[in-house]
Amino acid sequence: MSNETRIQKVLSENGVVSRRKAEELIMQGKIQVNGHPAVLGQKIDPYKDLVTIDHERVYLNQKNRKVYLMLHKPRGYVTTMSDELGRRCVKELVEDAPERVYPIGRLDKDSEGLLLLTNDGEFANLIMHPSHHVSKTYRVTVRPSVTDEILTQLSSGVEIDGKMTAPAVIHVLDKQPGRVVLQITIHEGRNRQIRKMCEAVGLEVARLKRTTIGPLKLGMLQPGQWRELKPAEVGMLRNAVKTMEETNPKKLEKQNQRKERGDRKSEQKAVSRGGKGLSRPSGKGFGERRSAKSPSRGRNGGFHG
Repeated sequence: MSNETRIQKVLSENGVVSRRKAEELIMQGKIQVNGHPAVLGQKIDPYKDLVTIDHERVYLNQKNRKVYLMLHKPRGYVTTMSDELGRRCVKELVEDAPERVYPIGRLDKDSEGLLLLTNDGEFANLIMHPSHHVSKTYRVTVRPSVTDEILTQLSSGVEIDGKMTAPAVIHVLDKQPGRVVLQITIHEGRNRQIRKMCEAVGLEVARLKRTTIGPLKLGMLQPGQWRELKPAEVGMLRNAVKTMEETNPKKLEKQNQRKERGDRKSEQKAVSRGGKGLSRPSGKGFGERRSAKSPSRGRNGGFHG
């Protein structure tokens, strides 16, 4: 019996990378199977084939338990497991984790705060997928100051990279001459989104710290430290995704459109069935059939008893 499975699925199920990321790496020529560049959709045998990413072997089909970590990423670290420029990576901070884990999403080098890591590819994709709109909250120190107009722009949406951002929730936490601390909650995950939003309204970001992902809070975890998530916390994140899916305006709109189309089709079928064999409505009501003994219709349309 063949154990061959598509390489993207194998990598995702083993918690290496998400399927989407695997496809990107394959297209970039960074994944090899038995020394040869992998191709999209290629099937592999995780028991026999040797898979490498950036020339580093990936160990597949290990009976590892699923691990979910929260890391307080410090500034100065890049959110990768290796860096060709020799910069410090978050991998250095979780080398003592019980299993090999990978970041869910990213924080740029100059940002800090809550970062999730796991070896569960399905869970990582669940949290990262843009359609799930998992909320993320940041504490952002900006210069020089903010006005009501700037706050309105940020909360209603600004254009970055040629596309408007979704509405955000903005709170002013502290305001001093030449310096303001904002709390910004977004439901998107675009590259460097908070920094680009602030730049679009003329603000300089002096410091950026992520404090929550969905219902999960960073709390008192110190920079550079990590801890395992409790099962209840993992469940909270899964439930948050489910809730966002159920209340997603675009999804609800599509559901309503499908329902309306279905209702129209049902009405059309009912009319078609009810009017079958009738040239015009009878006195008994539209759609009601006459029995064989019913009076016949005369030439002028009247009924003859």
